Amino acid sequence: MIAGFYGIVDLPAAAGPAEAEALAAQLLDGGAPMIQLRMKRAPTRALLACARTLRALCSRRGAGLCVNDRLDVALLSSADAVHLGQDDLPLGAARALAAGRLLIGISTHSLAQAQAALTGGADYLGFGPVWGTASKPHPDPVQGLSALAAVVRAAGPVPVVAIGGITPVRAAAVANAGAAAAAAIAAVNQAPDPTAAARSIHHTFRASG
Repeated sequence: MIAGFYGIVDLPAAAGPAEAEALAAQLLDGGAPMIQLRMKRAPTRALLACARTLRALCSRRGAGLCVNDRLDVALLSSADAVHLGQDDLPLGAARALAAGRLLIGISTHSLAQAQAALTGGADYLGFGPVWGTASKPHPDPVQGLSALAAVVRAAGPVPVVAIGGITPVRAAAVANAGAAAAAAIAAVNQAPDPTAAARSIHHTFRASG
């Protein structure tokens, strides 16, 4: 599930299940084998409704579902994975609560953070920002391709998802650095044709493999 284009359904807190499903369908049409639901500051009830809608869609399409930040919502929606940031629930506590029911991905922004997540047993890493990004109001420092390659080497068989400033044009460089997948929000979700943008990134990784 962590390969090629890692789709992120990034929506405002007021969005509903229909909007989540519509965007997710476009990303799945572009080849995404995994969809992450990301709705910062959304009420729990609304987030759970969107997650359950995407669970049904992803199941029909043979794709995985990940929930950003919220382990409780991931478990209640029968998601495949939860993605946690550096300020979210600690990895050890999340693993104990998940009891093997979920893959756990960790966002990392330095080699030290990546090594800590690997030591803690993360199932995959998000690493970046590789380039500057506008998807976060206070982004971490840009890491670059050489740092991405170093994290890939340290991770060994654990998949690394490149994040931050990814575009279809930059996808080849990310794939060449050894990343298993790339996540892009603005360059795909806000593209005139999100499906075509997603497909371009996904095909780049498939060609590099």
